[in-house]
Amino acid sequence: MLHRLTTARGAALISGLGVALIAGAATGAENAAGIYLLGFRGPLAGVTPPPGIYVENDLYIYDGSVGGGRRLLLGGTLAANVDGEAQLDAPSVIWVTPAQLLGGQLGLTVTWPLGRTYAAAGTTLDSPIFGRNSGFISDETNAIGDPLLSGFLGWSAGKFHWQAVAILNIPVGDYRKDALSNVAFHRWAGDLTGTVTWLDPESGIDLSAAAGFTFNGENPETDYWTGTEFHIEWAASKSFGKFSLGLVGYHYQQVTGDGGPGATLGDFEGQVTALGGTVAYNFNLGTTPLTARLKVYREFAAENRLEGTSALLTLSLPLSINAPHAE
Repeated sequence: MLHRLTTARGAALISGLGVALIAGAATGAENAAGIYLLGFRGPLAGVTPPPGIYVENDLYIYDGSVGGGRRLLLGGTLAANVDGEAQLDAPSVIWVTPAQLLGGQLGLTVTWPLGRTYAAAGTTLDSPIFGRNSGFISDETNAIGDPLLSGFLGWSAGKFHWQAVAILNIPVGDYRKDALSNVAFHRWAGDLTGTVTWLDPESGIDLSAAAGFTFNGENPETDYWTGTEFHIEWAASKSFGKFSLGLVGYHYQQVTGDGGPGATLGDFEGQVTALGGTVAYNFNLGTTPLTARLKVYREFAAENRLEGTSALLTLSLPLSINAPHAE
């Protein structure tokens, strides 16, 4: 039971920290993407596992669109009736150190995503490559994205667990100027997020939430400065032995507008809400405890961004744990 809970905690922690990135879900930001990937935090978002080293692999799939003649700016191309897809893989390594700071457990994470993004525009209003009113265009990218470095402090008191998280996007990934789709962002960006979980081990009930702000630098290739973004996620789940089931959701709101010479649509502030469900299974591979979790979201009430469906499949395991022995 201790191994299962430890692995589940590791899964929640790495999902929350290591993969808060990727360009799949579209926002009102440049290239319809933000470094914080909505929906990665869920059950156990505030729980910190014991000191040790953990690894995780996250497979993210997104399919969305925006119609009705509404416009998006993709890599300098002004387009309408846009469809977007992403199939991304994000391996992560996390180290929960034995050190404490301000009474909280200190941890560090590194994540480096890779995969495919695709965008198609039914109407091209203006493009540096295709010109004006050029009709249908599409673009596909298979590349390595920007790495993310994360640090966190985790605390607990009784059934309450909470974390303070800082994330930094380092713009060294494979980026193509004027492309409709990119995995990398080519801009410095940081995120500050707080998480909290109320967990009752006896009943198996988990109530979790996370909220934070993403601060973006300018993309020097496009002279585009993405505005500040707010995100909040929530989850309610219950364990049934090795399985757990629950409801999840998120809301995204851009709180300051985009700027710079490349922001030809002006402020272009975006927002969206999503609801969905999650299922997890804890099992052993030999003597190694593993956790697999699936989350599916359906977006609605989108403004200045794609609206679609996403799925996230997470597999996590500990490489080494310094856990207390059960009495």
